[in-house]
Amino acid sequence: MTDATPPQTAPHPLLDPGACASPNPAGVRRIAVLTSGGDAPGMNAAIRAVVRTASHQGIEVVGVRRGFAGLHRGELGLLGPRDVANIIQRGGTTLLTARSRTWRTPEGRALGAKYLREWDVDGLVVIGGDGSFHGAHFLQEEHGIPVIGIPGTIDNDLYGTDYTIGYFTAVETALDAVDKLRDTGASHERIFVIEVMGRHAGHIAVDVAVAGGAEEVFIPEDGKPVSDVVQTVQESVAKGKRGSIIIVAEGYAGGAQAVGDAITAGTGLETRVTILGHIQRGGTPVASDRILASRLGEAAVFALMEGRRGEMVGTTCGQITHTPLHVTWERSKDVNRDLYRCAKTLSV
Repeated sequence: MTDATPPQTAPHPLLDPGACASPNPAGVRRIAVLTSGGDAPGMNAAIRAVVRTASHQGIEVVGVRRGFAGLHRGELGLLGPRDVANIIQRGGTTLLTARSRTWRTPEGRALGAKYLREWDVDGLVVIGGDGSFHGAHFLQEEHGIPVIGIPGTIDNDLYGTDYTIGYFTAVETALDAVDKLRDTGASHERIFVIEVMGRHAGHIAVDVAVAGGAEEVFIPEDGKPVSDVVQTVQESVAKGKRGSIIIVAEGYAGGAQAVGDAITAGTGLETRVTILGHIQRGGTPVASDRILASRLGEAAVFALMEGRRGEMVGTTCGQITHTPLHVTWERSKDVNRDLYRCAKTLSV
């Protein structure tokens, strides 16, 4: 992608508006795409899907660098199919991402809208989480630019989709670390308290707890007292377990350190606290994230062509769904309670 003076709307030399074009009742000729907020493995696959789907439909794509921060600074340039070659396997986002205080102001959004109009953009695809969707929602409300959101966040906390892009990879990354720490814990007869990401949601924690065979899991959605872990550890020791794994979502009150301190104070046993942190955001996206991102990128382009606006494309029971952007953050998405129960049942 290269930054340039906004060109006049005309067929891109790499576009092929020929066979298999879908109906385009909205008359979309050029769209923009950006990634915003925290990066998530699979964002590049979504960018690729947006660009190549649009190309297949004879629609030009403008890439916005550095999210909304770049939009209000005019960091835009045309993207063609070859510009997104060999990025499907890469973590992070080739368009870069940033958080912008300026975008939170009406003046900042007005600047972004001005640049989109100068580039003759008919619609914007925003790949990100709830904060990004807030920014997209206000852009559309204030300036009438159609916006479609693609859920890109490892937390899996957006209502309206079973899974978000990056979630599967984050779980696999965390689970790999848990497996390694379990080996050390068993060898030294130690207790490991491992904090995974999830500031407001325990989806990663629950999945990792079940797949990693944890003795206990603490999530923001459940207010059980940290003292519960003391009894759990004591029972594990009584059963002859040489080491224990405790999973804590970062959003749980006090985090992993509070849980580790409670165990040490209540049992006197040697405890190690490990915070995995941002390592869960990086790395090569697993197949499930690449497939999900590809489907949602295609669906976002089709949504704009159909005249949809102010919606997030997602999947529910394997089917593409459309949810108003404001609903994605106004309604909460609970963890899988059956899986949460299962984690405790299997810890005996």
